[in-house]
Amino acid sequence: MGSGEIGLPTLQWLARTSIVNLVGVVTQPDKPAGRLQALTASPPKRFAATLGLPILQPLKVRRAAELDRIAELSPDLIVVMAYGQILPKRLLDMPTVACLNLHASILPRHRGAAPIQAAIVAGDRFTGLTVMYMAEGLDSGDILLSRPIAIRRRETGRSLHDRLAILGPEALACACQLIFSQQAPRIPQDESKATYAAKLGRESGRIDWSQDCWRLDRLVRAMNPWPGAFTLVRTDEDSEDSEKRLKVHRALPVHRVAGQAGIVSRMGERGIVVGCGQGALLLLEVQLEGKRRMSAPEFVRGFALPIGTTLGA
Repeated sequence: MGSGEIGLPTLQWLARTSIVNLVGVVTQPDKPAGRLQALTASPPKRFAATLGLPILQPLKVRRAAELDRIAELSPDLIVVMAYGQILPKRLLDMPTVACLNLHASILPRHRGAAPIQAAIVAGDRFTGLTVMYMAEGLDSGDILLSRPIAIRRRETGRSLHDRLAILGPEALACACQLIFSQQAPRIPQDESKATYAAKLGRESGRIDWSQDCWRLDRLVRAMNPWPGAFTLVRTDEDSEDSEKRLKVHRALPVHRVAGQAGIVSRMGERGIVVGCGQGALLLLEVQLEGKRRMSAPEFVRGFALPIGTTLGA
């Protein structure tokens, strides 16, 4: 059961291993995507279709009729990774062996929908992948095993996503061997150490210039590629309704530079310097709403952004 790209390596391993027999894939319904908003299948669905596997796409997996369809597959083992819906008790109890979730953090830290971005924003030095027994609570089930990795110095949401995706097959293979040999542990989570990573939306990347430059640097990297860190810039000084989003694709913290929060203080060959609550942020690559992505110096050559301009609401 999965809908995101992060689970694709694990699904591919399940399809080729001799340890289990893959009997079906459950994923989200096709959704509009891109500028044309064309209905697009999830990566797991596209892969499953090449194998001729049964594909189920319940709008709401809690519905009795949808659960009946899954039950017809008679699953011994259910593996979940970035599925996108909360599973009801009937589904958790359905497999004869286990219902496992591969979660992209070292639980109980960063439970929830966006653990990858949360780890980067928080400045964590390590994260990883946890294989857990699913329970009715939010990522609260017992832990079977974990695979920690270090977060790199200039890690982005995309690069960490891809590195964690690669961990999936090995972690699940080890978990299956432990389960089938009846040696799999069940390690309760320490609730006192639990943190939560809320689902991301379009506003999640909004830059609050009152924060320090190090946190804003982490925000820019964490929200890359989606939903993207952004600020607002006024495109017409005579109109209060002319603010547009300026997406920040790449930036660097400049802690030795002081300035007023949200105020453009300097232009240079490398980019635009904007003051923060502490230090400043050097904008390297930006994209004005409706325009293409470009270097910050190229942007200011075609857009009036004088020193002293205020960015943000």
